[in-house]
Amino acid sequence: MTKELRAATSDDLGAVEDVVRSAYCHYVPRIGREPGPMLDDYNRLIREGRVHVVEDDGVVRGVLVLIPQDDAMLLDNVAVSPAAQGLGLGRKLLEFAERAAVNAGYQSIRLYTNEAMTENIELYTRIGYSETHRVEEKGLRRVYMVKPVR
Repeated sequence: MTKELRAATSDDLGAVEDVVRSAYCHYVPRIGREPGPMLDDYNRLIREGRVHVVEDDGVVRGVLVLIPQDDAMLLDNVAVSPAAQGLGLGRKLLEFAERAAVNAGYQSIRLYTNEAMTENIELYTRIGYSETHRVEEKGLRRVYMVKPVR
């Protein structure tokens, strides 16, 4: 089983959208609408060089979207296909995100998740993120978190 992490290309657009849809669709009933990542323009994000994918045996199974900001790297989205969860792909993407933040000169990485995605909040807390604030944006209740990186 080979796992390759690389920058997404336009050829990956369909696979990226499929991974995101499959990873987030179970949240729709909980939130009452599609979560933010299901609404993003992945064609634009791929063109801007913001999307990375991880493949498992040549099939895109995970997606990472990183957006440089003034004071921190924004981990805008990390998603793993439900069929590939438990293989360490999410961990690989999160570790890559932290290295990318360090390599870009940032001292912290920031993310936000929906308040209803309690398991995500628990996971991020376990791996060193701390909550900074909660806000309603675009009709979604978001929890912002940050983690120092070195």
